Order: sequence, then structure tokens, then C-alpha cells
Amino acid sequence: MGLYDDNLKGFVLALLSSVFIGASFIIKKKGLRRAAAVSGVRAGYGGYAYLLEPLWWLGMITMIVGEVANFVAYAFAPAILVTPLGALSIIVSAVLAHFILKEKLHQLGVLGCVMCISGSVIIVIHAPQESPITSVHEIWTMATQPAFLLYLGSVIVLVFLLVFHFVPRCGHTNVLVFTGICSLMGSLSVMSVKALGTALKLTFEGNNQLVYPETWFFMFVVAICVITQMNYLNKALDTFNTAVVSPIYYVMFTSLTILASVIMFKDWDGQSTGSIISELCGFIAVLSGTILLNSTKDSDRSSSSRGGHAPLSPTLSTGLFSVNGESPKHDEENMLLYEEICLRKQELH
Repeated sequence: MGLYDDNLKGFVLALLSSVFIGASFIIKKKGLRRAAAVSGVRAGYGGYAYLLEPLWWLGMITMIVGEVANFVAYAFAPAILVTPLGALSIIVSAVLAHFILKEKLHQLGVLGCVMCISGSVIIVIHAPQESPITSVHEIWTMATQPAFLLYLGSVIVLVFLLVFHFVPRCGHTNVLVFTGICSLMGSLSVMSVKALGTALKLTFEGNNQLVYPETWFFMFVVAICVITQMNYLNKALDTFNTAVVSPIYYVMFTSLTILASVIMFKDWDGQSTGSIISELCGFIAVLSGTILLNSTKDSDRSSSSRGGHAPLSPTLSTGLFSVNGESPKHDEENMLLYEEICLRKQELH
């Protein structure tokens, strides 16, 4: 029963995380609009007026709360349950944008939302129960087992190959290069976050894990992986269309994270073949829904350009979106540019 309670806590925290993160982008977008209206300079063109806008800071605080909830969720539930639920933040953002920002949610977008929700329900129903962990040493044993060391070695080799061979040659022409680096490092960051979160959870329960060097090693790995992940994610968003980067990154990152979790934490050990197939079907439904949602955003931008407005710049300043499938600041600033063009045209007439 205790393991079921932990899964339930992880699910609730992941769900709250998606709600907070999805809502944060709407709040930040409102703040960016207000700041641009007051200063006349968009954030994408070097404006920093949004730093004085309370609404933007409220959005940032909301996002931080969501990220903290996501971090804690990994301490209670397996990554195969928590990671795919990140797609729900896209649904929250799309629905709120439809009602608050008056950004139309098309039929394909609605279908994408339904697919994400259906897939998430299937994953939650068939999610595996984790074995109880009583010490960070147990996690260290899992991280140093031959199967995971083979995965770790493969990731390191692939990342070095991508960074030093493929980035100089085709990094700015092939979207898979930057997103591949982000996804590979992201899978390791989630494993380290889960290890660190579990250690902190045990510490708060009275079993101090901070005295062990393994805990601090996992913290160091988290910092290295997240910094690398953010760096190359920004490069990807700054180089390629967001509607292309978002679904590819989400698919690769989530797939690799689940693979790493299955190898390290043996999530599928003891599960029936039917449950594993159901989880995979739910995962595919979530991925398909995410791609549909992003494709509707792309078609909106294309139709806006065909409607006589100036095309949006593909290299505006970008923001970050995490393991939960968040919408990047790239979209926010593109929309601001579109609105600014419309306002200027209205003023001319």
C-alpha cells in the first residue's frame, strides 16, 4: 500500500507541476505584452522592461513552483510515470491561451489534447511500482550495474561525437544534432535528479543521506547535465523553428529517459507483458498528441504570414523549456511581434 501511495503522490505532484508550468507561460506572456506596450521595445529586441513587470515575475514564480513539484515527483514515482505527464503542461497552456489570450485552439489541437490526456490516463493506470529505497548506496549500486554503465558509456561517446564531430559540420542544418545532445544529457539529468530527490526525501524523513559522497556526486552530475542540456537546447531553439524542435525534443528526451529508467531502476521487472504494452501505447498516444498540438501552432504562424503580415523571424531570442514539455519563450516573442505589426498597421490607418 505504501508503494501505491508513493506513486499517487508522484502523480499528483507531476500533475500540479504541469498545471503550474502551463499556467506560468500564459502569465509571463501577459506580462511581456504589458511591458512591450509600456516601453515600446520587445524582449526579443533587447528590451528588459518585463523585469519591472510584476505579472512577469508572478509567471516566473509559478514556473519555479512547478519545477520544484516536478523535482519532488521523481522522488516518489518512477520516471516512466512522471516524465510523460509533462505533456499535460502543453494542454494547460493551450487551453488557457484559448480562453485568456484568445488564441484559437483548432480541432486538431483539441484532438491532440484528448490524445495526451488519454495516453496519460493509460500510463497512470499501468505505471509500475518501484522497489522501496532506503539509502543512497542502493541507488549507487543501481547506477554502477553493468547494464547502466553500458548505457552511460554509450551516451558519453555519442555526446562527444555529436559535439566535436557533427556540430561543426551540420549542427546548424540538421535539427537532430542539437536535440540529440539535449535528449541524451537530459536522460542522465533525470536519473540524477531522481537519485538526488530520493536522497533528500530520506534525509527529511530522518535518515540523513547528505553525509555520503554519493549524494554530492549526484548533485554535481545534475548541475553538469542541466547546464549542457540548456546550452544546446537554446542553440536548437535559436536555429530551428520551434514547432519542429519541440516535438522532436520531447519524443527523443522522453524515450531516452524511459529507457534509462528501465535499465537503471528496472521499472518493468515484475510487470506483465500486457501492462508494458499498455504503457507503450499510452506513451505513443501522448507523443502523437504533443506533435499534433505543435503542428497547429506552426500552421497558425504560417497562415498569419500568408495573410499579408510580415513573416516572423526564426532567430528571435529564445527561452528554455524543461523535461515537462514546456512551450518556449520563442513562441511568446513571435506572438508579440505579430501583435506589434498589427498595432502598427492599425495606427497607420
